[in-house]
Amino acid sequence: MAVERLGSILKHLSPGSALSQITSKNADDIVITLAIRTPLTKARKGGFKDTSLEFMVYSLLKEVRERSKINPGLVEDICLGNVSDAKASYKLRAASLAAGFPNTASCYSLNRFCSSGLKAVADISNAISAGSIEVGVAIGAEQMTIGGDALEQPFDEEMTKHSAESVDCMQPMGWTSENVSRDFNITREEMDKYAAESFQRAEKAQKAGLSDDEIVPIKTRVKDANGEWKEVTLTKDEGIRPGTTAESLSKIRVAFPQWGPTTTGGNASQITDGAAAILLMKRSTAIKLGQPILAKYVGSTTAGLAPRIMGIGPTVAIPKLLAQHNISLADIDVIEINEAFASMAVYCRDKLGLDWAKMNPRGGAIALGHPLGATGARQIVTGLSECRKTDKKVLLTSMCIGTGMGMAGLFVNEQ
Repeated sequence: MAVERLGSILKHLSPGSALSQITSKNADDIVITLAIRTPLTKARKGGFKDTSLEFMVYSLLKEVRERSKINPGLVEDICLGNVSDAKASYKLRAASLAAGFPNTASCYSLNRFCSSGLKAVADISNAISAGSIEVGVAIGAEQMTIGGDALEQPFDEEMTKHSAESVDCMQPMGWTSENVSRDFNITREEMDKYAAESFQRAEKAQKAGLSDDEIVPIKTRVKDANGEWKEVTLTKDEGIRPGTTAESLSKIRVAFPQWGPTTTGGNASQITDGAAAILLMKRSTAIKLGQPILAKYVGSTTAGLAPRIMGIGPTVAIPKLLAQHNISLADIDVIEINEAFASMAVYCRDKLGLDWAKMNPRGGAIALGHPLGATGARQIVTGLSECRKTDKKVLLTSMCIGTGMGMAGLFVNEQ
């Protein structure tokens, strides 16, 4: 183990290598000075079930301002990744003002489905790199209690008649999971085994308090069974099921029998409410302002594939990102891949040859939940926390994206 660790350190320090370029420190680097998230709660019955999207975002932005101690007047833009709320930009703007950011800080929302949180980080980073702004906040948030990503009506047939893949874009996510398991011969047994490991890792991490430094307590109100309001302080992720085993998961009924026999409520991501936030600026700005530098944003990319197997998006996005930076999976210390479904997680792990010990070491969306717009930012918060705790350096995040895409992001821990 000591020899392996020494080899890893020497590789990171090797002058002139692609890895040394990534881990080098330069004034124009885009850096993260704060990375926090809310607890992830069960949609429709958890701690955020009666909390509006705007209050969730307000609460987190208030924590960003107070914990960073940055002059809020220096924040020039705030981007919210959100999937299901058409009024997200209105709500973000109001929430930012209520949280103590002046009206000089502009706001907007975006939607690239499950990668929206990472896309928000990329957008703010690119704006800083281009000189458009100096300081920005990227947020991902989703209130799945009242929203989701289901289509309200079919697409115009005059358009879809020209492409079978255009029609496939309407397939519900559960259907695409069954396509993946069927096309690539992934069994229910493999999926349950994977899901059990996710739950067990998340349970172990929670009991050890490993996530305490990434979660900020949120005070809100919940309506009880009698219709009465009570104030609560949320501090823990709610989706973790202690004692979960592959055997116990094998007894759960199939969720989508009309499409296939493998996907269940136990081996798919949970419907969840939650949010995460990232504060970004150039390294030179952080040093000037006395902001602690947690990590360096190296880059991100997207890639497309057949909509009907959208779940395997990371298998096209990750190789593309690594090639752009001339590094390999051997250079990555921690990997966060969104567990939309165990079918895609198993396929991505095996297809890419990922070291399972490096992949989602604290469990993933099967155990923690998947608030659509938040996940891309949440993975960064969780991954950087894991890097700090285990003295790791390079973090890779990735997720599949509805309608057939994948996105991946690369970060270097500096704590």
